[in-house]
Amino acid sequence: QVQLHESGGGLVQPGGSLRLSCTASRRTFIDYAMGWFRQAPGKEREFVAAINWSGPDGPKTYYVDSVKGRFTISRDNAKNTIYLQMNSLKPEDTAVYYCERGAGAAWGYSVDYWGQGIQVTVSS
Repeated sequence: QVQLHESGGGLVQPGGSLRLSCTASRRTFIDYAMGWFRQAPGKEREFVAAINWSGPDGPKTYYVDSVKGRFTISRDNAKNTIYLQMNSLKPEDTAVYYCERGAGAAWGYSVDYWGQGIQVTVSS
């Protein structure tokens, strides 16, 4: 199966910032939308953010309402990497974050591959 590799994250105080990265092989990355999901202990897996494959007009982005204005998803196609910049972090953002590949070039909330997950903990 295709593997996606997350990095970044860790422990941060409320109001702080973290940046997650997800890298894939070139053949896995090009022409695909990419997204981030998260899952807190005992909670359901939740969509966080996604970005379409880049084009002449730039990639469209999507966010769950709870992170709008705080999180920014971006991609560096030359590095086969997507990022999730997380600012103004809150304790409720604590979860394991998963990088996932969309089923096509445009995000449709369906995925075909995912990473192992990386822990984000927001606590005083």
